[in-house]
Amino acid sequence: MSDPTPPDASVDLVQEVSQAAKGLKNQVGQIVVGQDEVIEQLFICLFTKGHGLLVGVPGLAKTLLVSTVAQTLSLQFNRIQFTPDLMPSDITGTEVIEENKTTGHREMRFVKGPIFANVILADEINRTPPKTQAALLEAMQEHHVTAGGMRHALPQPFFVLATQNPIEQEGTYPLPEAQLDRFMFNIKVGYPSETEELEIVKRTTSRNKVTIEQVLTAEKVLQIQDVVRDVPVAEHVIKYALKLVRATRFPDKGQPDDRPDFLSNYLRWGAGPRASQNLILAGKAHALLHGRTHVEPEDIQAVTLPVLRHRILTNFAAEADGVTTDDLITQLMDHIKVGASSDAQAEAVLH
Repeated sequence: MSDPTPPDASVDLVQEVSQAAKGLKNQVGQIVVGQDEVIEQLFICLFTKGHGLLVGVPGLAKTLLVSTVAQTLSLQFNRIQFTPDLMPSDITGTEVIEENKTTGHREMRFVKGPIFANVILADEINRTPPKTQAALLEAMQEHHVTAGGMRHALPQPFFVLATQNPIEQEGTYPLPEAQLDRFMFNIKVGYPSETEELEIVKRTTSRNKVTIEQVLTAEKVLQIQDVVRDVPVAEHVIKYALKLVRATRFPDKGQPDDRPDFLSNYLRWGAGPRASQNLILAGKAHALLHGRTHVEPEDIQAVTLPVLRHRILTNFAAEADGVTTDDLITQLMDHIKVGASSDAQAEAVLH
């Protein structure tokens, strides 16, 4: 059996990641008031090579938050405003004919689009047609752009944050479920509290200027992404995550539906295997951010809402009764208990 005490180097690395996360939050907090949970979820997406979908009404500093995070990470940031007339080449880039003035020979040259950056803000992604949405989502999955038969690698790390307005849906093109599934998190950005809004008004109506310090480099972010993959997860924690996801699915044909009533009555479609993968990955990053060397059930519970809320579909009965996906996920976490762990599982450590 492996030594239950983690090596000093591993403990030091975990502490380094935890301290870096605190430094990032402090820097972002100088510009953005509150939104601690949203900021943490953004960091989890970044450290797991994931992408995030931010859902919130206008004026909640979604764009400011993303650009500030990019500054603290010393990463290149580009904002793309999605509109109905936006074309795929407006995002990925296009080929142009260029003439060599010395030889007179003409050749095609690829001009990179705004997607060639580390942090991409896809503002109001549901306002552009599916063809343009697909161009962005292909780059998210493959991390490269193809033009003229040539592949052009995107810079690393590569992180896409898309925003949506949950209220105004006229003239929009909602993302299909298969494309929504590409986003690791569906992050809800809510209104600030009265105290937070008071501080927002004070800051934004004065002449005070804040200088943001860079906390992490791109190379350090890539290193942290590798460290996240090395965080161990006990089998009982993995099984707990699987139970949460599999409980949302319809039983196979001929099999009894033993799901709790609140799910069988209100769910139209359940989450796929990518939800299980993202629960574990996000749980690993959450554990690291909080200074732990292994994943606990509490880490899985902390990321279940943003992982599942866009991967399950409610039916008409849920809409009629005012039941949301968040309501069902919260009840699901209360319903499913964590299984007991063995001594060997409890001794899992970062190696």
